[in-house]
Amino acid sequence: MDKKFGLLFPGQGAQAVGMGKQLYEAQAAARWVFNRANEILGRDIAKLCFEGPEEELQTTANSQVAIFTTSIATLNCLIEKIKNSPVGGETREIFGPEDIKSLGLLSMGLSLGEPTALVASAAMSFEDGLRFVEKRGQFMDEASKKHAGKMASIIGMELSKVEALCKGIGCQVANLNCPGQVVISGHATKVELACDLAKDQGAKKIIMLKVSGAFHSELMTDAKDKLRDVLQKVTIKEPVIDFISNIDAEVTRDPEKIRENLVNQLNNKTLWEASMRKAGELGVKDFLEIGPGAVLKGLAKKIDSSFSVTPLHTTEDITNLLQPAA
Repeated sequence: MDKKFGLLFPGQGAQAVGMGKQLYEAQAAARWVFNRANEILGRDIAKLCFEGPEEELQTTANSQVAIFTTSIATLNCLIEKIKNSPVGGETREIFGPEDIKSLGLLSMGLSLGEPTALVASAAMSFEDGLRFVEKRGQFMDEASKKHAGKMASIIGMELSKVEALCKGIGCQVANLNCPGQVVISGHATKVELACDLAKDQGAKKIIMLKVSGAFHSELMTDAKDKLRDVLQKVTIKEPVIDFISNIDAEVTRDPEKIRENLVNQLNNKTLWEASMRKAGELGVKDFLEIGPGAVLKGLAKKIDSSFSVTPLHTTEDITNLLQPAA
């Protein structure tokens, strides 16, 4: 394949029962990833993704490992199709650094998608990435149960006004995903109050997010502290392609800076819009959304109309991408 892309990986919320099933049944490259995930975690991630039940898949502790595994399986299938031969080496059936360099110009992921992007850019092994994501989901779930929190999307209100609201009430700006949309996070009662006041101050729309806790807020500090200890045992290398961090929307290659950002991401806001604009400044306009859903495609349209994002989640998606133009 001559063309290279920006590789995008979805965050929590992209999960859906049945994700990855068609790829698993059609390609050995997907089966290896799901089966290896089952071995590493000692539980049936494949069954969780393919059959649910939905209420189990939706939990933070389960959805994060499920999305991560499905996304890496999808990438593995794409590379196998491009090579037209089994991926990996003698003892491994997963893509390597050279495969990624031939496909991607840069790699980035929304929140949970960030560790997936690091595995994709060969900064972290699949095994370490999976174990890290399992702990990330577990610790965030525990923090959510300890502190009753909510998240809400405020649409059509200036960022400075939302920031002032949050400061006065005691909640936080959590995500800056696209123009005109600010996600806030914090204690449930404070988020509800902020939403009521935002309506009074002219917000066009308020959407309460279907999440189990106040992610990217101070209520995740317990999870952050636990995750720091886990990350100290994870080997992180310099990415083989550009990696853009959610925290500062900058190309980040230093392994220790990546480690620090992964920890800090839990109780700080993510800068997805700025990260996509950074990719655009680097000359990247064509992207692949690798994994379940098409949320990132929708955000990209709102950020820059010149961006082209192709979601990949089935063998048909991959075949269509590789089909020569008529």
